[in-house]
Amino acid sequence: MFRCSACNRSWNRSSDLSQHYTRTTNPECKRAGEIAVQALRHSSSAPRRDVPSFWLETQNGNANPNANPHLFQGDFFGQDYSTADFPGFEGDGNQIVDEEDDHERNSGHEAPELEQTWEPPRAPASIPNEIDADENSVPASPQSTLLHSLPGNRQEVHVDHFGGRAGAPLSDSSLVRLMHDSADGFRRYQANLSGSNENIWAPFNSQMDWEVARWAKMRGTGSTAFSDLLAIDGVHEALGLSYRNSDELHKIIDSNIPIQRPSFTRAEVVIAGEAFDLYKRNILDCIRALYGSPEHAQYLCITPERHYSDADKTCRLYHDIHTGKWWWNTQKALEQQKPGATVVPVILSSDKTQVTLFRNKSAYPVYLTIGNLPKEIRRKPSQQGQILLGYLPTTKLDHIKNKASRRRTMANLFHACMSHLVAPLKSAGQDGVPMESGDGVKCRCHPILAAYVADYPEQILTGCAFYGDCGSCECPRDELGDYPCCFHRRNHQIAVDAVKLVGTDEWIEACREANIKPVQHPFWENLPYTDIFRSITPDVLHQLYQGVMKHLIDEIDARVRRLPLNHGIRHFHKGISTLSRVTGAEHKQICALLLGLIIDTPSLSAHQSKKLVSATRSLLDFLYLARCPIHNDNTLLLLEAALQDFHDNKSIFITLHAPIRYYGTTDNYSTETTERLHINFAKDAYRASNKKDEYAQMTKWLERREKIMHHSNYIDWRCSQLLMASIQNNTSSCSSTPGQRIDFPGAQRTLSDFRCLYMQKLTKYPTVKTITLQKLEDTSSKGYGAVKLRHALSFFIAQYRNPTLTSHEVEEMSQFISLPFTSVPVWHQIKFVNSELYGDTTLDFDTALIQTTPNNPNNGYLDGMCVGRVRVIFSLPSKGLDRLFPSDISPPTHLAYVEWFTKFTRQLDPSSGMHRLKRQVMSDGSLSVSVIPVEMIKQSVHLFPKWGGTVPSDWTCENVLDVCPTFLLNPFCDLHTYCCLL
Repeated sequence: MFRCSACNRSWNRSSDLSQHYTRTTNPECKRAGEIAVQALRHSSSAPRRDVPSFWLETQNGNANPNANPHLFQGDFFGQDYSTADFPGFEGDGNQIVDEEDDHERNSGHEAPELEQTWEPPRAPASIPNEIDADENSVPASPQSTLLHSLPGNRQEVHVDHFGGRAGAPLSDSSLVRLMHDSADGFRRYQANLSGSNENIWAPFNSQMDWEVARWAKMRGTGSTAFSDLLAIDGVHEALGLSYRNSDELHKIIDSNIPIQRPSFTRAEVVIAGEAFDLYKRNILDCIRALYGSPEHAQYLCITPERHYSDADKTCRLYHDIHTGKWWWNTQKALEQQKPGATVVPVILSSDKTQVTLFRNKSAYPVYLTIGNLPKEIRRKPSQQGQILLGYLPTTKLDHIKNKASRRRTMANLFHACMSHLVAPLKSAGQDGVPMESGDGVKCRCHPILAAYVADYPEQILTGCAFYGDCGSCECPRDELGDYPCCFHRRNHQIAVDAVKLVGTDEWIEACREANIKPVQHPFWENLPYTDIFRSITPDVLHQLYQGVMKHLIDEIDARVRRLPLNHGIRHFHKGISTLSRVTGAEHKQICALLLGLIIDTPSLSAHQSKKLVSATRSLLDFLYLARCPIHNDNTLLLLEAALQDFHDNKSIFITLHAPIRYYGTTDNYSTETTERLHINFAKDAYRASNKKDEYAQMTKWLERREKIMHHSNYIDWRCSQLLMASIQNNTSSCSSTPGQRIDFPGAQRTLSDFRCLYMQKLTKYPTVKTITLQKLEDTSSKGYGAVKLRHALSFFIAQYRNPTLTSHEVEEMSQFISLPFTSVPVWHQIKFVNSELYGDTTLDFDTALIQTTPNNPNNGYLDGMCVGRVRVIFSLPSKGLDRLFPSDISPPTHLAYVEWFTKFTRQLDPSSGMHRLKRQVMSDGSLSVSVIPVEMIKQSVHLFPKWGGTVPSDWTCENVLDVCPTFLLNPFCDLHTYCCLL
């Protein structure tokens, strides 16, 4: 209760008391009010976080920082009130009753309660002797070269083109055609469609006819189910379809839609007197289909380039394959023998996969793509940048009882099948073959095996190496953990000379000297310009995520369950030790938490804990640097620095930086893409069959889907041409820049792209239409915990109304603000979107980076930033805004109530290299809070609790942000956050 010391009348709110002091005619009450104001002015207040003046000045352009403060008379809204402004207030002193509907429509929005999991009794928490942060802390560098070595403008990247006759069109190519113009390829496709000039939906009768056909083949509907649907009386007639069942639809697709990708054929491979079925496509026709795809014509790269970040060309960039050394060196070798060549880097990948959960049914697909396509296209199955080359036999050869003989036969069978697949590359890579790209330009193309993407067992099988050895270098297996590596890469020519001795007495001995298995005719022995040991690329998914990181995951379930919730971080509420068949995605999610889980490990001394954390940090640094979609010479030095920090490294670390320089960044050859392709090309295809003689059905199903997908792209092009024709008379191309190669949407071509800003996106309507302020301030499990919301909101309103006042003056003014509402609409999420370079992330009442002062780029990404915990996002009701703000000031549309953490310092945690934070408190012990405009929130971040030893049993994921005293800023949430915080 708030009581007037003169008349002893009491009110429930301080704002009501302030109104009494303003409106009263009693001289003693006026004097008591003046005394209260003077006491407030001279009271000491702890530092608090205000709405930054730079933000207010941008919103109120007429703000003058040198202007004198306005004289304060009356209350915050002046003193020209009338009795009608306070109906009933002068009589009994009751509160002003808000006429706004107080009903809360929040059913169904209660926070879900997590299942209570049992865990064994825990020892009391113990805090080991910590290393003095002031003496051993690592100074925070202003900015790493990872982000400052490149200009922000893409056009300022300095490019060296190969020059000469590389990629030159053949003499019979039409000179009137524009390169990188997709219209020519679609016109050639249209010429093969009967009736397409009059009907854009041909060979279907109408748009409805086409849309139903596409839905039937692309949405997984079974052929029998679709036939049953059309058999329902009246459905066929109502839709006006040209087919009555699946068989008739298949006839239209097989006969009337032109073939863009080659059909599958069945071949027999005979090994040890036994024949095996091999379903394959002609590899040259597959390459032609990818190279000649009209939808990719504007992105196609035909010559190598060297990219630099500086005008002096001293710091080289690596991202796509055409920026690596392999293409440049191969082009140089070809130009010496056959000038005018166009290199087509062939990228193969293979991996056996399960297609059923039971019965142990598997498939062995081989995929193909070409390096001329940007990696953004190759990584997305929807872009059709990958093509299924064939299905290898999956026999286990159980009839061969001797294990060594069985393994030798399996290796021979693999290489015999792969030899069938790649045989046309021998003459085509050496002499070249004419190929026509999607823009109609013909070149003499040399398809050359550049990279073979596989996990470790496949790498050993491909290179004929022994299991346990490195598949690329000559390092003995007992020295794989030593750094630096002093051993050379395996010699491809020595291996080829050895395998060519097959059938002679020297064959076995030559293979032993070359340290390879005696395999009969490896598929790579006759491929020109190919070094198989360099072509075998590191596997980030299996060898880093599932290999190197796996040994660090121990009994840390208690900490996993207590990590603070964050929208971008998976919460393993049952821990991680119980996970079975952990996927690559789950290993990636665990790596985002790993460093925070091993901090302050119990039973370790301070020195041992520091050594463990430092080694783990270097592992994670290497992993995240290796995943970067663009590199330069400086970031590759950071990779080697991470190796030196981690002494017990694995062999994969030793050689990873070399493939980046040769083939571009690791996302050019990651098996994550292969794992994703299994869904479309193996698992879904198998489910569409009747499970009997499935490969013939699977290949036919894939051919029809590919036809539908390409025809869909053609229909989109035709529709875009009609739209362009209605706007302008130019219908020559659907490309915005005909004649020029452009980057695929989302392509990251400079390291500065990592620092791209997110744009905020909130739903049009609130998650909960109206919630009372009382519930927002409630600290129970059903409340929002914004305990000082009304006070912080009044402070914000006063400061926003008069941004030139000091904090003490704003505090004084806020005491006289009466909120004309008792409930507000609430949002539960903010999306941060950058559609050009990233997808979107979500802030779901998480901790967030908030811009409190202008950022100085020279001081790093975190300059001017603070971490705050977002308790609630809301907006002010339109009713009553005129009583809070003058007509010439518009308040922000959305506001957020945040609890502040301490500011960033230049000293980092000595072992983990992370920023250390604490909750900021005021002099009275309460949390420092503010109401801020949502526009100040820049991105969601995740905090690691500093455990201090054994985890207290009363900590949970819901309360750890309230009870843990110290936190560390997690840089491993995602790649964007890592590169920004590095």
